[in-house]
Amino acid sequence: MEVHLSPDAQAKLDEFTRQHGRSSDDTISNAVNAYLDRLTDARQTLSRRYDDLESGAVQLIDGEEFFSRLMEKTEARRRRPD
Repeated sequence: MEVHLSPDAQAKLDEFTRQHGRSSDDTISNAVNAYLDRLTDARQTLSRRYDDLESGAVQLIDGEEFFSRLMEKTEARRRRPD
């Protein structure tokens, strides 16, 4: 597989590999694997959240209502003695 990088990305990759004594292939492979792991986790989280909404396990609240609740909690914490 070929990977085409912008000159800026290539310079960053070259600098990273010099600093850490790793090959470009290993660095790119590890980066892609880490990215795909995070992407998979994000997709699974979104799917679970969607399922929770569809099943009624979680109820949506209005954005303004959420903000009001958040501000109330913030103000309550500010008033608390340390």
